[in-house]
Amino acid sequence: MVKTEKLTKMITLSARMQALANMVTEGNRVCDLGCDHGWLSIYLVQHKISPCALAMDVREGPLMQASAHVREAELGKYITLRLSDGLAGYSSGEADTLICAGMGGPLMQRILAADEAKAHSFRELILQPQSEIASFRRFLRESGWRVLREDMILEDGKFYPMMRAEPAESALSKAPEGETEKPEKREPIPPELSDRFGPVLLLERHPVLWEFLKREWKKYGELKAALVAAPGSRKAKERLSELSVEITYLKEAAGLYGKGYD
Repeated sequence: MVKTEKLTKMITLSARMQALANMVTEGNRVCDLGCDHGWLSIYLVQHKISPCALAMDVREGPLMQASAHVREAELGKYITLRLSDGLAGYSSGEADTLICAGMGGPLMQRILAADEAKAHSFRELILQPQSEIASFRRFLRESGWRVLREDMILEDGKFYPMMRAEPAESALSKAPEGETEKPEKREPIPPELSDRFGPVLLLERHPVLWEFLKREWKKYGELKAALVAAPGSRKAKERLSELSVEITYLKEAAGLYGKGYD
């Protein structure tokens, strides 16, 4: 979603895309994987956040649209477009920042795992998985990545968590996952809780995460009440047990905020 009359003017991103742009380290060359229509690459170059960008997509249609937008923005010298299935068309060293957004967590995980050496050649990953986010966070943690920054946006009724991760070896001197850069000393967040809700989001008591937690509490509470009222089948009992686990984690998360859901 972009608002603009002419692409020769500075474009304005949606809140979700703007949050991604805000995570990019200034001066870094960017590879936008799954670039869609190229808006993010154009924004980063227009605003001199990135000196250049490589916009890649597996689909020819969006790339054609992106190419047209880049020409209209007169940024052909700075933005390269490339057809690529995952990182197959990328060569290590072409960019400093990898942006991956607008796709499910399992697909994002497969892309990073399929070209692990290429993935670890980036200085940072800016990631916005849209499904199975807890599993994806666990994958990052177990694959040598450290989440150093997170944000969450509520846009059109949907929550979008996003994160900036760096290779663990290069993040040792910075505040690691489960700790905070703020002066206030806090206990590390347990991995199971961090994977579900985000280590930095929890440490920073992010206000949008709190809205997400309240929605989940209400949803699980209604599901539990419906299952308790239904005949006690084996499947219903199993689901009740699963819900109890999720509700326990929601209680732990609320405790970090020093709040209750009622």
